[in-house]
Amino acid sequence: MKEHALAGLVLAIGIATAVAQPAPTPPPALAVATTNVAGPKIRFATPMYDFGRARAGEPVKYVYAFTNIGDDILTVANVQPQCGCTTAGEWTKQVEPGKTGSIPMQVTVTCNDKSQGTLFLQLRGTVYKPLEVNPQLAVLNLSPDSELASTIVTITNSTDEPLTLSEPESNNKAFKAELKTIAPGKGYQLVISSVPPMPSGGVQAQVNMKTSWTNPPVLSVSVYANVQPAMAVIPSHITLPPGPLANPHTPSVMIQNNSTNHLSLSDPAVNAPSVETQIKETQPGRSFTVLATFPQGFELPPGQQLELTVKTSNPKHPVVRVPVTQMPRPAVPPPALNPPPPAAVQPPPAPLRPAKGPPPELPPLPPDFPLKPR
Repeated sequence: MKEHALAGLVLAIGIATAVAQPAPTPPPALAVATTNVAGPKIRFATPMYDFGRARAGEPVKYVYAFTNIGDDILTVANVQPQCGCTTAGEWTKQVEPGKTGSIPMQVTVTCNDKSQGTLFLQLRGTVYKPLEVNPQLAVLNLSPDSELASTIVTITNSTDEPLTLSEPESNNKAFKAELKTIAPGKGYQLVISSVPPMPSGGVQAQVNMKTSWTNPPVLSVSVYANVQPAMAVIPSHITLPPGPLANPHTPSVMIQNNSTNHLSLSDPAVNAPSVETQIKETQPGRSFTVLATFPQGFELPPGQQLELTVKTSNPKHPVVRVPVTQMPRPAVPPPALNPPPPAAVQPPPAPLRPAKGPPPELPPLPPDFPLKPR
């Protein structure tokens, strides 16, 4: 059962990446069934199909044939693949007594046969990859005392077509690669090595080789190197509360020696007056805690670069430097402005009154001024 499950899983991967659809394997012929069983009864010609050897990426199809040997209509209620990447084609839903139906692929079948309502059909075989690269991700772990490390990637051709590879090329000068032939056209070893000096932390690269095949025309291997630092400094940066400090503040920095050599620390200092420093060795030669006490009222002058320094016995890292910054003061809101006094309300102008006294006299009309009768 373990072999069957593994074969089914690999087969499903091949189907998901398939580019060709070969003709399904025909089911074996069924003998004429006799309907001498009460109720519906299902019988498969074979519950397991061995497809032999198949190449990854090429699907394998098979149609399971079954017969209703009962005397009532057989109903196939459900066909459930064993994994989400396995698909089942259209199956026969109902079968008259004595008639046959079909179910494709590897599936679990549910029907109304009371003696076996659920049946398991199996596909069995071997699925191979034309070209195997192991491992697909080459990992190099470098200790602080050595910048040299190497690893081997095995390349295997599982087909009858010979494979040739060009000289490997790395896109990162921190790595070099060498190709060795184990079996001409069939097997190779790719030796990947680090090139000092290696920077601390994670370093990545891609090693490419041209192939004699059209698929794939280029073979790529990913490389990752983990370079462990000689010393781990935690935290790598000190941040003080806003100044001036209301109370003394003593941040601590842990220094861990990752090297196999014994480490000693000395002369801790902060380039600011009135700051006291000390070193506590929690594990001899391995772990240390550096304390810096900033006094009450301390405030970092604008533009000044502040740092904590510690001398070490490591010749490659003679001084550990930890930058120190101070948070800015919280912004003070501007004082509220007094609103201007409201403008005095002017009374509306008094209405015009007619002048007292007789109206002014009009000048006399000229003698020739025409007068129109009313």
